[in-house]
Amino acid sequence: MTTPDEPLKEGFLFDLSPSFDAQGKTVENNAEDDDREPLDYVPDSDTCDWVPPIRSVPNEDRESFIRLSLVNGVGPRLIAGLVDHFGSAEAVLKATLSQLGQVPRIGPKLSTLIRDSSQCDLAEQVFQHCNDHGVRIIIAGDPEFPRLLAELSDPPVMLFVRGAFHKTDQLSIAMVGTRHCTNYGRTMAERISKSLARYGITIVSGLARGIDAICHRGAIETNGRTIAVLGSSVTDIYPPEHKELADQVAESGVLVSETHPFSKPKAGIFPQRNRIISGLSLGTIVVEAADRSGSLITARHAGEQGRDLFAVPGPATSRMSRGCNQLIRDGAILIQDAEDVIEHLGPLVEKANLGDGNIVHHAAELQLNDIEQAVLQAIDCTPTDIDQVITTSKLPVPRVLSTLSVLEMRGLIQRLSGRTVVRR
Repeated sequence: MTTPDEPLKEGFLFDLSPSFDAQGKTVENNAEDDDREPLDYVPDSDTCDWVPPIRSVPNEDRESFIRLSLVNGVGPRLIAGLVDHFGSAEAVLKATLSQLGQVPRIGPKLSTLIRDSSQCDLAEQVFQHCNDHGVRIIIAGDPEFPRLLAELSDPPVMLFVRGAFHKTDQLSIAMVGTRHCTNYGRTMAERISKSLARYGITIVSGLARGIDAICHRGAIETNGRTIAVLGSSVTDIYPPEHKELADQVAESGVLVSETHPFSKPKAGIFPQRNRIISGLSLGTIVVEAADRSGSLITARHAGEQGRDLFAVPGPATSRMSRGCNQLIRDGAILIQDAEDVIEHLGPLVEKANLGDGNIVHHAAELQLNDIEQAVLQAIDCTPTDIDQVITTSKLPVPRVLSTLSVLEMRGLIQRLSGRTVVRR
C-alpha cells in the first residue's frame, strides 16, 4: 500500500496510460480516443503529509464533518489531515485563519473557505435537497457504510445514496467497459452480468452508456441487485437518457456518489469515481475496452486496491478488445463466463447472509445445489458431529456422507476426525 509520498509501483497495471508521478499528477495524456473518459486526473489539494484515513466520526461531530466535507477543494486526505491536527471537524470549523494556515497545504484561499463554511448556507441547501429527493448522506463509520470501501487506503468520507446497501452487497463484482461496445461486447456483458446476478452477486458499474448500462440492466432483468456509482450527483443523472435506468437501479440496489447536489463539474471526477467502483467490489471485470479506455483506470484502481482483476478476451483484430487483451497479457485473469469469476474468488472477509437463511463464507458456495447447501448450512465453524449434520439437514445418511466428501474436495469444509467436520 503506498502513501502519497511514495512512488507508484512499476509493472503490472501501474504503467498503463496515463502515467502518474509520485504526487499522482498526470505526466502524459496525448492520445486521442473518443471512447476514453477524461484522463486528466489531478487529485485535489489534499496531497499533504500522509495521515491515517478517517474510519469513523462521532455522532456529535457529524454535522460539522459534513459541513467540512462540502468545502470546495477539501478532499478525503485533507479532511483527515485537518481532523488529525485539530482533533475534530467542529474544531476545524472554529479555527482561526492563522491556525488553519499552520496545516500543510492549506493556503489563504482554502483557509477562508473553511472558515466561512460554518456560516455558509450550502449545508442547509444540501440537507433540504436530500430530504426532498429521498437522498441519504452516509459518512465514514456509519453502520451502512460499505465495509469493502472502508478498507481502502483512500476511502471516501461521505456518500450520497438513493436506495439502500444490503449485507449481500459484500458479494459484489464490478463490470466496466467501453461506451462504444460491439455486438460481441454486448453479448458477453449481458451473459456474464445475468449469470452473476442469478448466483446472488451484486453488479457494480458506473451507469455510463454501453457496457455499464448493459450490465445494470442484466442484473435488474434477473431480479438481482446492482449498484451504480456516479460522477454526477444522484439527483442529476448523467447521461440524461439513463434517468429511468437510474430509478430502476435505486429500486433494486443503490445509486451512490461522492458529489453533492449543487457541485459544479470538475476535471478528474471520473477517475476518482472509478476508485469507488472497484473499491465496492471483490473484483473487477473489464468486458470490452480500447487501449486508451477509461475502463483501464478502474482496472488500475483494482490492482492498487489488491482486488481481483478479470478481463474478457476479444478478437485481436478488434480495436475495442485491445485494452482487455493487454490486461490479460499483463496478468489479469482471463474469463469466459460467470463460473470463471466465482472459481477465482477466495474466502470472504466477513460472512454474507443471503437473506434466505444461507450464510456464505466463500464465493464458491454460490455454486452449490440445494442438497449441498443443506449439508453445508448444517456445519458450524466449530467442530460439528456428523450425526448433528444428518439431524439438522434432514437428509438420508448415504446422501449426507457423499455430500461431505464433495464439500471437502471443494475446500469448503475440513474433516477433523472420523466423526467431526468444520466449516472453513
